[in-house]
Amino acid sequence: MKIKNIPDDIKSKSLNDAKSEITDILERLENNSTNLESSTKDYERLIQLNNHIDLIFKKRLESIRSMTKKK
Repeated sequence: MKIKNIPDDIKSKSLNDAKSEITDILERLENNSTNLESSTKDYERLIQLNNHIDLIFKKRLESIRSMTKKK
């Protein structure tokens, strides 16, 4: 499994914490009063959070598969 560059502050987040931050970022991005630089940083953070969540699900899938194979 390829590990992407995910900052440590994101790696330490639970699934619910990451989801909550994603929701906050999406609300900011939908608000037309944000500037381009801020929106770009938010978008990059959103991608990192998404990669983190994807990695969590892949690890859980591997765990389920390994438990299934043992049976």
